[in-house]
Amino acid sequence: MPSTNVISNLFVTIYNNEVRRKRECIILPTSKHALAILETLKRYGYIGTYEHIQDNRGGKFVIKLRSKITKCGAISPRFKVRKNEYTRWEQQYLPSYDRGILLVTTNQGVMSHHEAANLGIGGLLIGYAY
Repeated sequence: MPSTNVISNLFVTIYNNEVRRKRECIILPTSKHALAILETLKRYGYIGTYEHIQDNRGGKFVIKLRSKITKCGAISPRFKVRKNEYTRWEQQYLPSYDRGILLVTTNQGVMSHHEAANLGIGGLLIGYAY
């Protein structure tokens, strides 16, 4: 059965493997959006290296986990957020002000809410990790 939400599948698979203390996980299928999310998670140190394997069947990611994620998930529906509303969403999804990131897709790509607030741009919430 095909996956209906690639982003949600990505977060659920990473979380389940982190809870079981596995060192790597395999996620399939892939998308360009999921690739940008993984790059952002890697930049903030939540995951290690990852490899994108094209197998002409949707592709797959092999991700090295670092046991840094306590909780992560997709935000559905993708709420619109303005440049001055990030604190409201932090209170809803993150455990404290200085812990974790909200993943935001903007017209400049996928980034954390910290980067988006510094640039002064809004976007759509797609996930969180802490």
